[in-house]
Amino acid sequence: MGITHKLHKGLRKVFAVLPRPARFAIYRSFVECDPQPDARLVLKIAETQQELEACFTLLHDAYVSSGFMKPDPSGMRVTVYHALPTTTTLCAKFDGEVVGTLSLIRESLIGFPLQSIFDLTEVRARHGHVAEVSALAVHPKFRKTGGSILFPLMKFMHEYCRTFFDVRHLVIAVNPNRIELYESLLLFHRLTQNLVDNYDFANGAPAVGATLDLHHAGDRFQRIYGSKSQRKNLHNYFFEAVLPNIVLPRRRYHTTNDPVMTPALLDYFFNQRTQVFARLETRRKVLLRAIYNIDAYQAVLPRIDDQRVSAHPLRHHDRYSVKCPGLLKVTTARTNAAFELTLTDLSEFGFQALCRSALPLGEWGEAQIQLGQSEQSTVKVMAVRDKANGFAGTYGFKLAEPDLPWRKFVSALQHGSVDEDLSYATRFLED
Repeated sequence: MGITHKLHKGLRKVFAVLPRPARFAIYRSFVECDPQPDARLVLKIAETQQELEACFTLLHDAYVSSGFMKPDPSGMRVTVYHALPTTTTLCAKFDGEVVGTLSLIRESLIGFPLQSIFDLTEVRARHGHVAEVSALAVHPKFRKTGGSILFPLMKFMHEYCRTFFDVRHLVIAVNPNRIELYESLLLFHRLTQNLVDNYDFANGAPAVGATLDLHHAGDRFQRIYGSKSQRKNLHNYFFEAVLPNIVLPRRRYHTTNDPVMTPALLDYFFNQRTQVFARLETRRKVLLRAIYNIDAYQAVLPRIDDQRVSAHPLRHHDRYSVKCPGLLKVTTARTNAAFELTLTDLSEFGFQALCRSALPLGEWGEAQIQLGQSEQSTVKVMAVRDKANGFAGTYGFKLAEPDLPWRKFVSALQHGSVDEDLSYATRFLED
Protein backbone atom coordinates (compact mmCIF):
# COMPACT_ATOMS: atom_id res chain seq x y z
CA MET A 1 0.00 0.00 0.00
CA GLY A 2 1.49 3.38 -1.06
CA ILE A 3 2.13 6.27 1.30
CA THR A 4 -0.48 8.47 -0.44
CA HIS A 5 -3.14 5.77 -0.17
CA LYS A 6 -2.37 5.27 3.54
CA LEU A 7 -2.57 9.02 4.12
CA HIS A 8 -5.96 9.27 2.41
CA LYS A 9 -7.26 6.29 4.37
CA GLY A 10 -6.10 7.85 7.63
CA LEU A 11 -7.70 11.19 6.77
CA ARG A 12 -10.99 9.48 5.99
CA LYS A 13 -10.97 7.81 9.42
CA VAL A 14 -10.35 11.15 11.13
CA PHE A 15 -13.04 12.81 9.03
CA ALA A 16 -15.56 10.10 9.92
CA VAL A 17 -15.36 10.79 13.66
CA LEU A 18 -16.06 14.51 13.28
CA PRO A 19 -19.57 15.68 14.23
CA ARG A 20 -22.02 15.73 11.33
CA PRO A 21 -22.27 19.59 11.19
CA ALA A 22 -18.48 19.81 11.03
CA ARG A 23 -18.34 17.29 8.17
CA PHE A 24 -21.04 19.15 6.28
CA ALA A 25 -19.22 22.46 6.74
CA ILE A 26 -16.06 20.93 5.29
CA TYR A 27 -17.94 19.55 2.27
CA ARG A 28 -19.48 22.97 1.62
CA SER A 29 -16.10 24.67 1.87
CA PHE A 30 -15.06 22.79 -1.28
CA VAL A 31 -17.94 24.17 -3.38
CA GLU A 32 -16.63 25.96 -6.46
CA CYS A 33 -19.38 27.01 -8.87
CA ASP A 34 -18.46 29.23 -11.78
CA PRO A 35 -21.33 31.58 -12.81
CA GLN A 36 -19.52 32.18 -16.11
CA PRO A 37 -18.27 28.77 -17.28
CA ASP A 38 -16.19 28.17 -20.38
CA ALA A 39 -18.19 28.94 -23.54
CA ARG A 40 -17.18 25.52 -24.89
CA LEU A 41 -19.47 23.92 -22.30
CA VAL A 42 -23.02 23.28 -23.56
CA LEU A 43 -25.80 21.70 -21.51
CA LYS A 44 -28.77 20.30 -23.40
CA ILE A 45 -31.20 17.43 -23.72
CA ALA A 46 -29.57 14.42 -25.39
CA GLU A 47 -31.71 13.93 -28.49
CA THR A 48 -29.63 12.56 -31.35
CA GLN A 49 -28.39 9.00 -31.76
CA GLN A 50 -24.83 10.21 -31.34
CA GLU A 51 -25.57 12.15 -28.14
CA LEU A 52 -27.57 9.34 -26.59
CA GLU A 53 -24.96 6.74 -27.48
CA ALA A 54 -22.22 8.91 -25.97
CA CYS A 55 -24.27 9.31 -22.76
CA PHE A 56 -24.97 5.58 -22.50
CA THR A 57 -21.31 4.76 -23.16
CA LEU A 58 -20.06 7.22 -20.55
CA LEU A 59 -22.55 5.80 -18.08
CA HIS A 60 -21.51 2.21 -18.86
CA ASP A 61 -17.84 2.92 -18.26
CA ALA A 62 -18.54 4.78 -15.00
CA TYR A 63 -20.80 2.02 -13.68
CA VAL A 64 -18.41 -0.77 -14.64
CA SER A 65 -15.44 0.97 -13.02
CA SER A 66 -17.47 1.49 -9.82
CA GLY A 67 -18.71 -2.12 -9.74
CA PHE A 68 -22.34 -1.11 -10.27
CA MET A 69 -22.72 -3.27 -13.38
CA LYS A 70 -20.93 -5.95 -15.36
CA PRO A 71 -19.56 -4.99 -18.78
CA ASP A 72 -22.16 -5.16 -21.52
CA PRO A 73 -21.23 -6.30 -25.06
CA SER A 74 -22.75 -3.09 -26.40
CA GLY A 75 -20.43 -0.94 -24.31
CA MET A 76 -23.50 0.98 -23.14
CA ARG A 77 -25.76 1.06 -20.10
CA VAL A 78 -29.31 1.16 -21.46
CA THR A 79 -32.40 0.34 -19.40
CA VAL A 80 -36.10 0.15 -20.17
CA TYR A 81 -36.53 3.48 -18.36
CA HIS A 82 -34.50 5.18 -21.08
CA ALA A 83 -37.15 4.03 -23.57
CA LEU A 84 -39.98 5.88 -21.83
CA PRO A 85 -41.34 9.18 -23.16
CA THR A 86 -41.37 10.39 -19.54
CA THR A 87 -37.58 10.07 -19.21
CA THR A 88 -35.29 12.93 -20.16
CA THR A 89 -31.54 12.45 -20.49
CA LEU A 90 -29.48 15.58 -19.93
CA CYS A 91 -25.96 15.89 -21.24
CA ALA A 92 -22.98 18.20 -20.79
CA LYS A 93 -20.81 18.65 -23.88
CA PHE A 94 -17.39 20.25 -23.81
CA ASP A 95 -15.97 21.26 -27.16
CA GLY A 96 -18.49 18.93 -28.80
CA GLU A 97 -17.71 15.86 -26.64
CA VAL A 98 -20.22 14.46 -24.14
CA VAL A 99 -18.49 14.70 -20.74
CA GLY A 100 -21.42 14.40 -18.34
CA THR A 101 -24.91 12.97 -18.22
CA LEU A 102 -27.86 12.24 -15.96
CA SER A 103 -31.38 10.97 -16.58
CA LEU A 104 -34.60 12.19 -15.01
CA ILE A 105 -37.18 9.41 -14.82
CA ARG A 106 -40.57 10.99 -14.23
CA GLU A 107 -43.17 8.80 -12.59
CA SER A 108 -45.31 6.96 -15.14
CA LEU A 109 -47.15 3.69 -15.65
CA ILE A 110 -43.89 1.68 -15.52
CA GLY A 111 -42.62 3.69 -12.56
CA PHE A 112 -38.96 4.22 -11.72
CA PRO A 113 -36.23 1.97 -10.22
CA LEU A 114 -36.09 3.36 -6.69
CA GLN A 115 -39.77 2.85 -5.85
CA SER A 116 -39.38 -0.92 -5.91
CA ILE A 117 -37.18 -0.93 -2.80
CA PHE A 118 -37.72 2.34 -0.91
CA ASP A 119 -40.82 3.47 0.95
CA LEU A 120 -42.07 6.72 -0.64
CA THR A 121 -45.16 7.11 1.54
CA GLU A 122 -43.78 10.27 3.14
CA VAL A 123 -42.99 11.81 -0.25
CA ARG A 124 -46.37 10.94 -1.76
CA ALA A 125 -48.17 12.45 1.23
CA ARG A 126 -47.18 15.84 -0.19
CA HIS A 127 -48.72 16.94 -3.47
CA GLY A 128 -46.62 16.93 -6.63
CA HIS A 129 -45.05 14.73 -9.29
CA VAL A 130 -42.00 12.61 -8.47
CA ALA A 131 -38.93 11.98 -10.63
CA GLU A 132 -35.86 9.87 -9.95
CA VAL A 133 -32.42 11.30 -10.64
CA SER A 134 -30.53 8.42 -12.19
CA ALA A 135 -27.72 7.46 -14.54
CA LEU A 136 -25.31 10.18 -13.38
CA ALA A 137 -21.80 10.09 -14.81
CA VAL A 138 -18.96 12.55 -15.41
CA HIS A 139 -16.00 11.90 -17.69
CA PRO A 140 -12.86 10.93 -15.71
CA LYS A 141 -10.88 13.92 -16.99
CA PHE A 142 -13.40 16.28 -15.36
CA ARG A 143 -13.86 14.53 -12.01
CA LYS A 144 -11.14 16.49 -10.22
CA THR A 145 -11.95 19.94 -11.55
CA GLY A 146 -14.00 21.29 -8.65
CA GLY A 147 -17.41 20.43 -10.03
CA SER A 148 -16.89 22.17 -13.38
CA ILE A 149 -19.27 19.66 -15.00
CA LEU A 150 -21.25 18.34 -12.04
CA PHE A 151 -22.53 21.69 -10.77
CA PRO A 152 -23.67 22.93 -14.21
CA LEU A 153 -25.47 19.58 -14.68
CA MET A 154 -27.16 20.02 -11.30
CA LYS A 155 -28.17 23.58 -12.18
CA PHE A 156 -29.58 22.38 -15.50
CA MET A 157 -31.49 19.66 -13.62
CA HIS A 158 -32.96 22.19 -11.14
CA GLU A 159 -33.97 24.63 -13.85
CA TYR A 160 -35.43 21.99 -16.14
CA CYS A 161 -37.46 20.33 -13.36
CA ARG A 162 -38.83 23.62 -12.04
CA THR A 163 -39.62 25.17 -15.41
CA PHE A 164 -40.45 22.36 -17.82
CA PHE A 165 -40.76 18.93 -16.19
CA ASP A 166 -43.55 19.74 -13.69
CA VAL A 167 -41.80 17.85 -10.90
CA ARG A 168 -41.89 18.73 -7.21
CA HIS A 169 -40.02 15.82 -5.63
CA LEU A 170 -36.66 14.48 -6.73
CA VAL A 171 -35.61 11.10 -5.37
CA ILE A 172 -32.24 9.40 -5.68
CA ALA A 173 -30.52 6.18 -4.65
CA VAL A 174 -26.79 6.55 -3.99
CA ASN A 175 -23.94 4.57 -2.51
CA PRO A 176 -23.67 5.03 1.29
CA ASN A 177 -20.17 6.48 0.81
CA ARG A 178 -21.63 9.34 -1.25
CA ILE A 179 -24.87 10.14 0.58
CA GLU A 180 -23.38 12.93 2.74
CA LEU A 181 -22.27 14.79 -0.38
CA TYR A 182 -25.89 14.93 -1.54
CA GLU A 183 -27.12 15.86 1.94
CA SER A 184 -24.54 18.55 2.64
CA LEU A 185 -24.12 20.13 -0.80
CA LEU A 186 -27.44 19.51 -2.57
CA LEU A 187 -29.64 19.39 0.59
CA PHE A 188 -31.31 16.04 -0.02
CA HIS A 189 -33.09 14.38 2.94
CA ARG A 190 -32.68 10.65 3.58
CA LEU A 191 -35.79 8.58 3.15
CA THR A 192 -37.20 6.86 6.22
CA GLN A 193 -35.79 3.54 5.08
CA ASN A 194 -32.12 4.44 5.29
CA LEU A 195 -30.11 1.61 3.74
CA VAL A 196 -30.74 -1.17 1.26
CA ASP A 197 -28.00 -3.78 1.38
CA ASN A 198 -28.55 -5.15 -2.10
CA TYR A 199 -29.83 -2.82 -4.83
CA ASP A 200 -30.45 -4.91 -7.96
CA PHE A 201 -30.44 -1.86 -10.22
CA ALA A 202 -26.79 -1.23 -9.22
CA ASN A 203 -25.50 -4.81 -9.45
CA GLY A 204 -26.30 -5.59 -5.82
CA ALA A 205 -24.39 -2.64 -4.34
CA PRO A 206 -25.77 -1.06 -1.15
CA ALA A 207 -27.83 2.10 -1.59
CA VAL A 208 -29.33 4.92 0.44
CA GLY A 209 -32.49 6.71 -0.69
CA ALA A 210 -32.94 10.45 -0.43
CA THR A 211 -35.36 13.13 -1.61
CA LEU A 212 -35.44 16.87 -2.33
CA ASP A 213 -38.65 18.93 -2.30
CA LEU A 214 -38.14 21.56 -5.01
CA HIS A 215 -40.98 23.70 -3.66
CA HIS A 216 -38.95 24.44 -0.53
CA ALA A 217 -35.44 24.03 -1.93
CA GLY A 218 -34.97 27.75 -2.67
CA ASP A 219 -35.54 28.77 0.95
CA ARG A 220 -33.29 26.00 2.25
CA PHE A 221 -30.46 26.88 -0.12
CA GLN A 222 -30.83 30.54 0.83
CA ARG A 223 -30.43 29.71 4.54
CA ILE A 224 -27.34 27.56 3.96
CA TYR A 225 -25.58 29.40 1.14
CA GLY A 226 -27.08 32.91 1.00
CA SER A 227 -24.27 34.64 2.88
CA LYS A 228 -21.40 32.90 1.06
CA SER A 229 -19.25 34.38 -1.69
CA GLN A 230 -20.51 34.13 -5.27
CA ARG A 231 -18.44 31.10 -6.25
CA LYS A 232 -19.59 29.19 -3.15
CA ASN A 233 -23.19 30.38 -3.16
CA LEU A 234 -25.25 27.51 -4.54
CA HIS A 235 -28.48 29.41 -3.88
CA ASN A 236 -27.44 32.15 -6.26
CA TYR A 237 -26.04 29.60 -8.71
CA PHE A 238 -29.08 27.30 -8.83
CA PHE A 239 -31.90 29.84 -8.47
CA GLU A 240 -30.70 33.23 -9.72
CA ALA A 241 -27.68 32.99 -12.01
CA VAL A 242 -28.30 32.70 -15.75
CA LEU A 243 -25.96 30.33 -17.61
CA PRO A 244 -25.98 30.97 -21.37
CA ASN A 245 -24.45 27.48 -21.69
CA ILE A 246 -27.85 25.89 -20.91
CA VAL A 247 -30.03 25.17 -23.94
CA LEU A 248 -33.60 24.78 -22.70
CA PRO A 249 -36.24 23.11 -24.89
CA ARG A 250 -38.46 25.28 -27.05
CA ARG A 251 -42.12 24.30 -26.85
CA ARG A 252 -45.08 25.74 -28.63
CA TYR A 253 -47.52 23.88 -26.38
CA HIS A 254 -47.61 23.61 -22.60
CA THR A 255 -46.73 19.92 -22.36
CA THR A 256 -44.44 18.62 -19.60
CA ASN A 257 -42.11 16.08 -21.21
CA ASP A 258 -39.51 16.02 -23.95
CA PRO A 259 -39.55 12.53 -25.49
CA VAL A 260 -36.81 12.02 -28.07
CA MET A 261 -37.10 8.29 -28.78
CA THR A 262 -38.33 7.93 -32.34
CA PRO A 263 -39.18 4.43 -33.61
CA ALA A 264 -35.76 4.31 -35.28
CA LEU A 265 -33.94 5.22 -32.06
CA LEU A 266 -35.95 2.70 -30.02
CA ASP A 267 -35.10 0.00 -32.54
CA TYR A 268 -31.42 0.93 -32.57
CA PHE A 269 -30.82 1.08 -28.81
CA PHE A 270 -33.25 -1.56 -27.53
CA ASN A 271 -33.34 -4.16 -30.31
CA GLN A 272 -30.19 -3.85 -32.40
CA ARG A 273 -27.46 -2.75 -29.97
CA THR A 274 -28.90 -4.37 -26.83
CA GLN A 275 -31.47 -6.99 -25.87
CA VAL A 276 -33.40 -4.77 -23.45
CA PHE A 277 -36.77 -5.26 -25.16
CA ALA A 278 -36.28 -8.98 -25.71
CA ARG A 279 -35.53 -9.54 -22.01
CA LEU A 280 -38.56 -7.69 -20.67
CA GLU A 281 -41.20 -9.59 -18.74
CA THR A 282 -44.61 -9.79 -20.37
CA ARG A 283 -46.32 -7.11 -18.29
CA ARG A 284 -43.73 -4.48 -19.18
CA LYS A 285 -44.03 -5.42 -22.83
CA VAL A 286 -47.78 -4.86 -22.55
CA LEU A 287 -47.26 -1.51 -20.85
CA LEU A 288 -44.80 -0.35 -23.50
CA ARG A 289 -47.22 -1.20 -26.27
CA ALA A 290 -49.95 0.70 -24.42
CA ILE A 291 -47.74 3.76 -23.95
CA TYR A 292 -46.62 3.80 -27.58
CA ASN A 293 -50.02 3.06 -29.10
CA ILE A 294 -49.01 4.30 -32.56
CA ASP A 295 -48.39 2.02 -35.55
CA ALA A 296 -44.86 3.26 -36.27
CA TYR A 297 -43.80 2.48 -32.69
CA GLN A 298 -45.69 -0.79 -32.44
CA ALA A 299 -43.56 -2.17 -35.28
CA VAL A 300 -40.34 -1.94 -33.22
CA LEU A 301 -41.74 -2.91 -29.81
CA PRO A 302 -41.50 -6.48 -28.48
CA ARG A 303 -44.36 -8.63 -29.71
CA ILE A 304 -46.76 -10.47 -27.39
CA ASP A 305 -49.34 -13.07 -28.32
CA ASP A 306 -53.00 -12.25 -27.62
CA GLN A 307 -53.29 -14.89 -24.90
CA ARG A 308 -50.51 -13.31 -22.85
CA VAL A 309 -51.96 -9.83 -23.36
CA SER A 310 -55.34 -10.98 -22.01
CA ALA A 311 -53.57 -12.33 -18.93
CA HIS A 312 -52.33 -8.78 -18.19
CA PRO A 313 -55.42 -6.62 -18.70
CA LEU A 314 -55.11 -2.84 -18.47
CA ARG A 315 -57.95 -0.62 -17.39
CA HIS A 316 -57.14 2.70 -18.95
CA HIS A 317 -58.20 5.90 -20.59
CA ASP A 318 -56.05 8.36 -22.48
CA ARG A 319 -54.96 11.52 -20.72
CA TYR A 320 -52.07 13.81 -21.49
CA SER A 321 -49.71 15.53 -19.10
CA VAL A 322 -49.76 19.33 -19.42
CA LYS A 323 -49.16 22.48 -17.42
CA CYS A 324 -51.62 24.98 -18.88
CA PRO A 325 -52.73 28.17 -17.11
CA GLY A 326 -56.42 28.93 -17.23
CA LEU A 327 -59.12 31.25 -15.91
CA LEU A 328 -62.53 29.92 -14.88
CA LYS A 329 -65.49 32.34 -14.70
CA VAL A 330 -68.64 31.15 -12.95
CA THR A 331 -71.71 33.39 -13.11
CA THR A 332 -74.90 32.04 -11.54
CA ALA A 333 -77.55 33.21 -9.08
CA ARG A 334 -75.29 31.95 -6.29
CA THR A 335 -71.80 32.60 -7.69
CA ASN A 336 -70.11 35.38 -9.63
CA ALA A 337 -66.38 34.89 -9.44
CA ALA A 338 -63.21 34.15 -11.41
CA PHE A 339 -60.70 31.46 -10.43
CA GLU A 340 -57.16 30.89 -11.63
CA LEU A 341 -56.47 27.29 -12.69
CA THR A 342 -53.44 25.22 -13.67
CA LEU A 343 -54.39 22.22 -15.80
CA THR A 344 -52.25 19.18 -15.02
CA ASP A 345 -53.70 16.69 -17.49
CA LEU A 346 -56.44 16.62 -20.06
CA SER A 347 -58.45 14.31 -22.30
CA GLU A 348 -60.98 14.93 -25.05
CA PHE A 349 -63.89 15.71 -22.75
CA GLY A 350 -62.31 16.65 -19.42
CA PHE A 351 -59.30 17.69 -17.42
CA GLN A 352 -57.81 17.91 -13.96
CA ALA A 353 -56.64 21.23 -12.56
CA LEU A 354 -55.19 22.83 -9.47
CA CYS A 355 -56.90 25.80 -7.86
CA ARG A 356 -55.94 27.68 -4.70
CA SER A 357 -59.58 28.70 -4.05
CA ALA A 358 -62.52 26.47 -3.26
CA LEU A 359 -64.51 25.93 -6.45
CA PRO A 360 -68.28 25.48 -6.69
CA LEU A 361 -69.11 21.95 -7.77
CA GLY A 362 -71.87 21.21 -10.24
CA GLU A 363 -71.95 24.75 -11.68
CA TRP A 364 -71.28 25.50 -15.36
CA GLY A 365 -68.74 28.17 -16.15
CA GLU A 366 -66.51 29.42 -18.95
CA ALA A 367 -62.82 28.49 -18.94
CA GLN A 368 -60.17 30.26 -20.98
CA ILE A 369 -57.19 27.90 -21.22
CA GLN A 370 -53.80 28.74 -22.67
CA LEU A 371 -52.77 25.56 -24.52
CA GLY A 372 -49.51 27.07 -25.75
CA GLN A 373 -47.70 30.29 -26.50
CA SER A 374 -50.37 31.48 -28.94
CA GLU A 375 -53.10 28.82 -28.74
CA GLN A 376 -56.10 29.47 -26.50
CA SER A 377 -59.23 27.41 -25.93
CA THR A 378 -62.51 28.76 -24.57
CA VAL A 379 -64.82 26.02 -23.33
CA LYS A 380 -67.88 25.55 -21.14
CA VAL A 381 -66.87 23.40 -18.15
CA MET A 382 -68.11 22.12 -14.81
CA ALA A 383 -66.09 21.12 -11.74
CA VAL A 384 -67.50 17.71 -10.85
CA ARG A 385 -65.24 16.56 -8.02
CA ASP A 386 -62.72 17.83 -5.48
CA LYS A 387 -59.59 15.95 -4.46
CA ALA A 388 -59.52 14.45 -7.94
CA ASN A 389 -56.19 12.73 -7.25
CA GLY A 390 -56.49 12.51 -3.50
CA PHE A 391 -55.21 16.03 -2.71
CA ALA A 392 -57.24 19.06 -1.71
CA GLY A 393 -57.25 21.74 -4.36
CA THR A 394 -57.23 19.29 -7.26
CA TYR A 395 -60.45 19.30 -9.25
CA GLY A 396 -61.89 17.12 -11.98
CA PHE A 397 -63.76 18.91 -14.79
CA LYS A 398 -65.99 17.85 -17.63
CA LEU A 399 -66.45 19.79 -20.86
CA ALA A 400 -69.81 20.55 -22.42
CA GLU A 401 -68.28 20.64 -25.90
CA PRO A 402 -64.61 20.99 -26.91
CA ASP A 403 -63.90 23.96 -29.17
CA LEU A 404 -61.73 23.74 -32.30
CA PRO A 405 -58.34 24.53 -30.64
CA TRP A 406 -59.03 21.92 -27.93
CA ARG A 407 -60.04 19.27 -30.48
CA LYS A 408 -56.99 19.97 -32.65
CA PHE A 409 -54.67 19.72 -29.65
CA VAL A 410 -56.14 16.46 -28.33
CA SER A 411 -56.31 14.93 -31.81
CA ALA A 412 -52.65 15.71 -32.41
CA LEU A 413 -51.74 14.13 -29.07
CA GLN A 414 -53.79 11.04 -29.84
CA HIS A 415 -52.03 10.50 -33.16
CA GLY A 416 -48.48 11.10 -31.98
CA SER A 417 -47.50 14.38 -33.58
CA VAL A 418 -48.76 16.24 -36.61
CA ASP A 419 -45.91 18.72 -36.50
CA GLU A 420 -42.56 19.15 -34.79
CA ASP A 421 -43.99 21.21 -31.94
CA LEU A 422 -46.30 18.43 -30.78
CA SER A 423 -43.55 15.83 -30.71
CA TYR A 424 -43.08 16.89 -27.09
CA ALA A 425 -46.53 15.72 -26.06
CA THR A 426 -46.60 12.54 -24.00
CA ARG A 427 -49.24 9.88 -23.61
CA PHE A 428 -50.15 8.60 -20.15
CA LEU A 429 -52.33 5.63 -19.24
CA GLU A 430 -53.93 4.91 -15.90
CA ASP A 431 -53.72 1.32 -14.75
